Amino acid sequence: MTPLRLFLNTALALIVLMDSGMVNAQSIDVKVGLATPVMPANAENTAFLRVALTGFELDSSGPRAPLNVALVLDQSSSMSGDKIARAKEAAIMAVSKLSANDVVSIVTYDSNVRVLVPATKAVNKGRLYDAIQSIRANGSTALFAGTSIGADEVSRFLSRKKVNRVVLLSDGMANVGPDSPKELGELGRALAKKGMSVSTIGLGLGYNEDLMTQLANYSDGNHDFVKNSADLARVFDREFGDAMSVVAQDVTINIVCEGGVTPIRVIGRDATIIGQRVTTRVNQLYSAQQNYVIVEVRVPASKAKSEQPLASVTVVYNNMATQKPDTKTDSVAVRFSDNSEQVKGSIDKVAYESAVEQIANLETQRALELRDEGKVAEAKATLTNNASYLESAAQLLSSPKLSRQSDESKAESEAVAQDKKWNEARKQIKEKTYKRSKQQERQY
Repeated sequence: MTPLRLFLNTALALIVLMDSGMVNAQSIDVKVGLATPVMPANAENTAFLRVALTGFELDSSGPRAPLNVALVLDQSSSMSGDKIARAKEAAIMAVSKLSANDVVSIVTYDSNVRVLVPATKAVNKGRLYDAIQSIRANGSTALFAGTSIGADEVSRFLSRKKVNRVVLLSDGMANVGPDSPKELGELGRALAKKGMSVSTIGLGLGYNEDLMTQLANYSDGNHDFVKNSADLARVFDREFGDAMSVVAQDVTINIVCEGGVTPIRVIGRDATIIGQRVTTRVNQLYSAQQNYVIVEVRVPASKAKSEQPLASVTVVYNNMATQKPDTKTDSVAVRFSDNSEQVKGSIDKVAYESAVEQIANLETQRALELRDEGKVAEAKATLTNNASYLESAAQLLSSPKLSRQSDESKAESEAVAQDKKWNEARKQIKEKTYKRSKQQERQY
């Protein structure tokens, strides 16, 4: 081989390797784990499957997917004073972060809805700032209509290549138009089907946290409880930071159980189970963030020292870096043993901890329902038992995280009996359970 040809071949190989590395770096990671990868032999077992999706890291100096966002701001009379002033400051700060490729609209609502700035590229920031500064508090709260009109503005530039989002701020009850959590939840579901997410920010102690979490739920939008208006800038900054770090959208997770394994339920997330197949969705995945799905399965008895496939997973998503559909796969197997120490020693602590966290989260939600029904003693007992369950798992796994959650559950068991502080405590618990179910407890 001539020196020239050798050089060309080497250069080509390097290019291929570099290109391959770039592709791998710009793909989400999918990892399937089993809380108990070794199970007792000769007995039917219940197990927890964990499917983890991790977003690839974006280069902070590189390009990102453009935003198509509607800011929908409550300007009802209850927002007067410091609330509206802080909301305008936070909105201006958020808009200042946008680039010329981003699309933004400004919508306000009281008894009526006003489109202050129709959807437009964020080129003339001065016009946007002036529109926000013009907002004045007055009237009632047409929350449903405000969200719908904001979504209409997003629809004008709707694209799979953009991060399409409605950001809703409210401090009060929806009292004009549809006002139930079910109706707002259905609106959120409809917008999710169009490719939008809805993030909700509840300000103060007068809003309906059930309505706001339901609206966000079906599209995997964020939900934040902001007690003090001084914290609005921090929450808006985090919300727009999330939107700017989306690396995957329209994520569909298909799980096929094998070898007679039967799926029982998906914990903490809506899913469809047909036979041995489970399908669920994650609307978006952020850079360097991990989302996971916990599936409880029934595993038939098998002989000691045997091994069998348990499940295979296929994840299909829209890659926001390459702007192309992408697919990732993984699988997991289970082994059987008649040695109890081997079974215990094999525990996958990460998968086990996640399963415990989501099971406990469901119990906390059940305690809220009991408290709403006036069954205070039952709610308190549920949270007390939940604390014991979390602490036992914390000791088994040496998990500080579960131990902290056990302490939280103990505090919540006391809070349910305090009528005067229950409104605030309920909003805090509702926000916490929502974030845990969506794995949105992020540090900034």
